[in-house]
Amino acid sequence: MARDQLQVLSALDTAKTQLYHFTAIVIAGMGFFTDAYDLFAISLVTKLLGRIYYHKDGAPKPGTLPPGVASSVTGVALVGTLCGQLFFGWLGDKMGRKRVYGMTLALMVVCSLASGLSFGNEARGVMATLCFFRFWLGFGIGGDYPLSATIMSEYANKKTRGAFIAAVFAMQGFGILASGMVALITSASFDHAFKAPSYATDPIKSTVPQADYIWRIILMFGAIPAALTYYWRMKMPETARYTALVAKNAKQAAEDMGRVLHVEIAADEQKLEQIESHNQFGLFSSEFLRRHGLHLLGTCSTWFLLDIAFYSQNLFQKDVFSAIGWIPAAAKMSATGEVFKIAKAQTIIALCSTVPGYWFTVAFIDIIGRFAIQLMGFFFMTVFMFALAIPYHHWTLHENRIGFVVMYSLTFFFANFGPNATTFVVPAEIFPARLRSTCHGISAAAGKAGAIVGAYGFLYASQSTDPKKTDAGYPTGIGIRYSLIVLGVINFLGMAFTFLVPEAKGRSLEEMSGENDEEMEPTPNTMHRTAPV
Repeated sequence: MARDQLQVLSALDTAKTQLYHFTAIVIAGMGFFTDAYDLFAISLVTKLLGRIYYHKDGAPKPGTLPPGVASSVTGVALVGTLCGQLFFGWLGDKMGRKRVYGMTLALMVVCSLASGLSFGNEARGVMATLCFFRFWLGFGIGGDYPLSATIMSEYANKKTRGAFIAAVFAMQGFGILASGMVALITSASFDHAFKAPSYATDPIKSTVPQADYIWRIILMFGAIPAALTYYWRMKMPETARYTALVAKNAKQAAEDMGRVLHVEIAADEQKLEQIESHNQFGLFSSEFLRRHGLHLLGTCSTWFLLDIAFYSQNLFQKDVFSAIGWIPAAAKMSATGEVFKIAKAQTIIALCSTVPGYWFTVAFIDIIGRFAIQLMGFFFMTVFMFALAIPYHHWTLHENRIGFVVMYSLTFFFANFGPNATTFVVPAEIFPARLRSTCHGISAAAGKAGAIVGAYGFLYASQSTDPKKTDAGYPTGIGIRYSLIVLGVINFLGMAFTFLVPEAKGRSLEEMSGENDEEMEPTPNTMHRTAPV
C-alpha cells in the first residue's frame, strides 16, 4: 500500500515541461556528446597509427598496429569506463550527484587533451602515453553514465521522463557524427596541403610527416564541448530526491526545487521520517535481492549482451567495410586518404541510421514504453545480423555492396531505436534513490564488460580463415560471416533477457522503487511485474 508522496517530489512528477528541463538535457547531454566522441574517435585513427609507427620497409601492405597494441589502444578506454562507472556510481550515492558531477567532466577535459600528447616519438612511448591517458579518459566518461542518467531522471516529470533521459543519451549520436566530421575536415585539409601518393606508388611518401598531427587533433578536439559545459554543471542544484531521500533534508530540497519551479513547496519533514523508517536496506541485503534482484539481473544482462554487438559494430565497421570493398584496399590509398575514407563511411552511417535511431527512441519511449522498444530493437538486430551473415557471399559481390551497407545501417538504427537507449534509461528509474546511481553504475559496467568482450573478441574473431589474408601478427579467425552469426545469437539472447526488465512508463520513481510503500509482506499483487500488461 502506497503512502502520500512528499510534496516536493509530487511537484517534480507533475511539473509541466519547462526551460530547466531542456537546460538539464543540454548540460548532461554535452557530457555524452564528449563520451561518444572520445570513445569512437579512436576507431578513425588506428589505421593511421599503424602506418606512422609500425611501417616496415618492403612490406606489400601499410603498417598496422600489432594485435596487443591494437586491442589495448581500442579497449583501454572501455576498461577505464567500466571502472569509472562502478566508482562514480557508488560515489554519487555517497556524496551527492552534483558534487561528483564536476569531477568527471574535469577528468574528461584534461585527459582528452593529454591523449594527443606523447612522450618521445617512438612507437612504444607514444602508445604507452596514449593508453595511459585514454584509461583515465574512460574513467571520467564512466562516471558520466550513472550521474547523468540519475540526475535527469530525478529532475524530470513522470509523463516525459523517458524522453528526457533518452534525449541526454541521444547526444551520443551527435558525438559519433562529430568525430567523423572532425576527421573528415582534418584529413581533407592535410590531404590538400600535403599531397601524397598511394602506398602502392610510394610506400614512404604515402605517409607524410605531418600526418602525425592528424590523429592528435582529432583526439584532442573532444575536450572542447566538455570544457564549454563545466561552468553550467557547477551551477546546477543538487537533485531534490537526493537531498530529501538520501541526505534527509526535506527543507533544502523544497527550497531548491521551489526556486527552479517558481512555486512554494512545503518541506513535509514528518512524511520524510515515515519514509525513512521503511527504507534502510542495503545493496547486499536479502530485502534488496527480494525487491530488485531480478531487475538488476535484467538491466545488467541486457546491457552486457547489447554492448558486445553494438561496440563490435561501431569500433570495427571500418574492417567490415574494407572486407566488402566499400573502402579500397589500404595499399591503394595514402595515409590521409585512408582516414578520409574511413571517416566518410562512419559519418554516412551515423547520419543515416545512428542519429535518427536515437531520436526515434526519444519520440516514442513515453508512448509505447521501454519494454516494447527494447524487445523490438533486439528482434530486428537479430533479423538483420542473420540476413547479412547467412548469404554473406552475396553481399560481397560488387553490385550488392550498397545493399549490404543499407542492411548494416539498419542494425545501427534498431540498436539505437531499441536497447542501446533503453538499457541506459531503465536503471535510472527502477531502483531506490539511495542506491540509484550505484545500480545504474553496476548495470552500465556490465555493459562495458560486454563492450570489452566485443572489442577484443571481434578483433580476433573477424580475421580471415585464410592465413594469407589476416592482418599482420594475427592468428586466423572465424571470418566476418561467422562473426556476424555470433552477434545475431547474442542479440537473440538479449531479447530473451528483456523479459526480466520492468516497465516504468508513466510511473513515478518512488512507485517503481517501492520507496513509498508501507511495510508489508510481499504478495503476488504487490510485486512488480517484469513485463507490461
